[in-house]
Amino acid sequence: MRADRLVAVLLLMQARGRVTAAELAEELEVSLATARRDLEALSTAGVPVYPQPGRGGGWSLLGGARTDLSGLTANEAQALFLLAGPAAAVAPEVRSALRKLVRALPQTFRADAEAAADAVVIDPARWGARDDGERPDLVRILQDATVRRRKVGLVYEDRTRERTHRLVDPWGLVDKDEVWYLVAGTERGQRTFRVDRIVEAEVTELAFERPAGFELSEAWGQVVAEVERHRSLLSATVLVAERFLPVLRDHFGRHCEVKGAAADGRVKARVAAPNALMIAQQLAGWGALVEVVEPASVRAELVRIGAELVARNSP
Repeated sequence: MRADRLVAVLLLMQARGRVTAAELAEELEVSLATARRDLEALSTAGVPVYPQPGRGGGWSLLGGARTDLSGLTANEAQALFLLAGPAAAVAPEVRSALRKLVRALPQTFRADAEAAADAVVIDPARWGARDDGERPDLVRILQDATVRRRKVGLVYEDRTRERTHRLVDPWGLVDKDEVWYLVAGTERGQRTFRVDRIVEAEVTELAFERPAGFELSEAWGQVVAEVERHRSLLSATVLVAERFLPVLRDHFGRHCEVKGAAADGRVKARVAAPNALMIAQQLAGWGALVEVVEPASVRAELVRIGAELVARNSP
C-alpha cells in the first residue's frame, strides 16, 4: 500500500503547503520513521519536495504553500477515486486512504470524489464461495449516473423474460465474479438489478439524493446475506476422510462447515443447499468417499440418483 500512501502524502502537502513528518505520521497512522522515508522517497523520485529546517519548518512543495490541487481537474479527481474506490470493499486500508485523500481535496471537488469512491464495490467471491475483464459500456453509463446522481430509466428483463419499465435512483454498482449488479432506489424501496438483464438504460437529468447514512458495501452485504440464506435452506451432516475436506469445501464454498472428528477418524462436516436434491447432486459423484448421516431426505435422493444411474448405465 506504499504507493497509495505516497499519493496521500503528496495531496496533503498540496492542500496544506507545509507539513512536518510528525503531522504526516499522525494523519496517515504510520510511524515517524515511515513518514520521513515517504518524504525522502518523493524527493528522490523527482517530486519537488524539500525540507525546511528550524523553528516552524517542515517539508514543503516548491513554490510555497498552496490550498488547492494545482493541475488536478474535477474530472481527474473523479477518475482517481473511481479507480481506487472498488478496492475499498476488499481492502480496509484503501478505504482509510481514500478518506484521507478526500480531506486533501478542495471543497468543491469533495462531493463528486466521495460519490465516485463509493460508486462501485467489487465482490470477488462466487455465489456460495468462501470467501476482470473490461467493464461493459452499460456499466460505465450507470456508473456515471451514480456519480452525477441522476435518475435512470430502465427496461429490465427478469428471469422469466418479462420486461418492465422502471425509473430508478442508481445508488451503486457491484462486480461479483464478473457479473455486475445495480443497487438502486425505487418507488418500492431498495432493489438489486443484474446489469446483463437491463435491455435499455437512459440517464435523465432528474437529480436524486442517496438516503442518509447509505453505505454501498453494507447494502450489498445485506443482499449477499439474503441470497446465501436462500442457498442454504437445508443442511446435511456428512462424514469424509480429512484429506478430501478441501475438495468438499471447494464444492460447497461457504456452505461447508467442519463440525469435528468422528469416532472412526473421518471428519464430520455440515453442508448446505436450497434443497435435498441439490445436496445429493453435489455428493453423488463422491460415491463411497462420503457418507450422509442426516437428514433422511438427502440419503433418499442419493439412493434415487444411484438407482437411476444403474438403470441408465447397466450393460
